[in-house]
Amino acid sequence: MAGVSRSGFYKWRGRSTAPPPDRQKLLEQVKAVHEAHPSHGYRWVHAFLVQQEHIGVSADYVRRAFAALGIESETRHKVHRKPRKAKDPYPNLVFSTWESVDRPRQVIVSDMTAFWTRLQYWELTLYFDVFTKEILGHGLSHRRGDRRTYYEGLEQAVRMVEGQLEGCGEPTVLHTDQGSVYTSMAYNEIIKEHNIVRSCSRAGRPTDNPINESLNGWIKEELYLGFGLYDSYDFAAAIDEYIGFYNSKRPSYSLRYDTPENFYKRFLAGEVKRADTFKERVLDEAPKFVRARLAKAQDSAPDL
Repeated sequence: MAGVSRSGFYKWRGRSTAPPPDRQKLLEQVKAVHEAHPSHGYRWVHAFLVQQEHIGVSADYVRRAFAALGIESETRHKVHRKPRKAKDPYPNLVFSTWESVDRPRQVIVSDMTAFWTRLQYWELTLYFDVFTKEILGHGLSHRRGDRRTYYEGLEQAVRMVEGQLEGCGEPTVLHTDQGSVYTSMAYNEIIKEHNIVRSCSRAGRPTDNPINESLNGWIKEELYLGFGLYDSYDFAAAIDEYIGFYNSKRPSYSLRYDTPENFYKRFLAGEVKRADTFKERVLDEAPKFVRARLAKAQDSAPDL
């Protein structure tokens, strides 16, 4: 059951637990050098032993000796890690349950991405529908940190939500990162009178917004390679042209190569069934691949 031979087992059982004499001697020498020069690590101690004591050992052997002795280099400047005191401005209402979104306008994600065209810098803020992958709103500016891109895109997205799927009753989840604009009072004042609830990614976790992050990357590739964005002198017109193409003509792999607008129309016509999975989702901070591995391990474990 252990996967070892009988002779190997008895050899191991009869082996002494004490280290060999030469190893014990080396441990004592490493300890003596460390006590005399406590500010140095195992590499320096190895060099000292080789040059001054003429002991032919490897640096990795000295490293393992440090581990066996439970010693390390000392310093007066210790790193003190303080627990994070800041609280998330809004809870993460999605976590890793993106696949459970089951209707249009149920979850909207937003993020800002930057472009360079010739000598001009641009910032583009996009608002995506997670279910249909449709771009509901966008804002564009060539000024760094311009807040108007966030507000313009949000107002467009709010109009799209208000004009479609009225009477649904369920709130729309607006999921963003914890950027200063997204968490500001002025930004969230816009959605107060609408059936929209806020959700935020955890601090320093871009993987909490994978839909927007991946779409930003694909859109940049297509803008540069397919629409000649780098050589375009009218960047705003190029963006409008691309968004029209993206929503109405671009096949999406996640929609089985349907277009976002046509997929939305099919949902309204009843061709795309609603699964009612979003309200049944289980909020779990563990990534999907971790949960899949744990489930696989539990399924393959023998019954005792």
